Amino acid sequence: MRAREPDAVGYVERDGVSVGYEVFGDGEPTIVLLTSWAIVHARQWKAQVPYLARRCRVVTVEGRGNGRADRPRTPDAYADRQYVADGIAVMDAIGARQAVVGGLSLGGRHALQLAAWYPDRAAGVIAIGAALPWALPEGFEKVRDRYEGAEKLNIHYWRQDYRGFVELFMSAAFIEPHSTKQWEDGVEWGLTTDAETLALTTPAAGGAHSPTADEAEATCRRVRCPVLVIHGDQDAIVPYATGVDLARWTRGELVTVRGGGHAPPMRDPIRTNLVIGRFVERVAGGRANAPITWTRARSRARRALCGLFPDEGVGRPGASVRR
Repeated sequence: MRAREPDAVGYVERDGVSVGYEVFGDGEPTIVLLTSWAIVHARQWKAQVPYLARRCRVVTVEGRGNGRADRPRTPDAYADRQYVADGIAVMDAIGARQAVVGGLSLGGRHALQLAAWYPDRAAGVIAIGAALPWALPEGFEKVRDRYEGAEKLNIHYWRQDYRGFVELFMSAAFIEPHSTKQWEDGVEWGLTTDAETLALTTPAAGGAHSPTADEAEATCRRVRCPVLVIHGDQDAIVPYATGVDLARWTRGELVTVRGGGHAPPMRDPIRTNLVIGRFVERVAGGRANAPITWTRARSRARRALCGLFPDEGVGRPGASVRR
C-alpha cells in the first residue's frame, strides 16, 4: 500500500514511445520530478511525494526504459533530448506552463538541461547527485575472462549475470550503513528492466554521446532560474566535485551531505524533503537561498573505485570493507 495514492495517472506519447506520469495534490507551484537512469523507475520518489504534495502539485515522470514507460529498441530513443522532451510533454499534458523541475543522478542532468533548453518552463531546478557530466569506465564492450569491480559495467557481464550487476550498482549507490531497505528497493526496480534495454541507454548516459565537461558547463551557464544542488561528499557514482562545479556554473545553492552517498532522497528522505520544501518556498516567494550542510551520523563510508563503484568488499549495505 502506498503512503499517497496519485490523484491522476496518465501517459504521453511521442514518436510512438509511451511514458507514464502521476499527479499528486493541487497546490502551487508544480514540482516535476524526473526519473534517474533506467536502472530505476519513478517509485524512487516515494518518500518525497507524500510530503511535497501537502503543499504543491507534484508530478512524477517515468523514464524511458523502466517502469510505466516503453523500452524502445534504438539508442537514439534514449538521448538526453528525448527524456527532456518527455518532461515537457507531461507539463503540457497537465497544463503546467512552468514548474520547479527536479531529478536525481541522470534525472538531475535532465532537469538542468530542461531549464537551459526551455528557460520559460523552469521556475527552479533541484539537481541531486546530478550526473552532468558523467563518463562510464572504458571497456563496456570488452570481452574478459572474468569481471571484477567496475569491470562489471560491461554488456557481456550483464548478459551473464544482470542481477549481479544491479546488486553491485545499488551497493555503490547506498554506501551508508543500515541501507538494506533502500538496497532491496533499488534491486527490485533494476530487475524490472533488462540488460539489453539498459545497454541501449549507455551511449547517451555515459558513453560517446554523453555531454563533455565543456558541454556540461555551457549548459549550466545557460540556466537562469534558481538552482538547488544536493550532493553527498562520499558519492561513489557521481563525484562530489561534480556537484561543486554544478553549483558554481549555475550560481546555485550547494547543500553538502557530509558522509552521504549517491541517493539522499532515499537514504535521508526527511532532511532531503525539508531542504527541497525550503527551496520551493523561496522560489515561489522570490527569495534567495543560503548554502547549508548536513552531516550524517559517523559511518564507514566506502571509497569509490574508478569514480563509480565502492572499493573492495562490496556486497549488501553494511558489508565490511578492506582498507
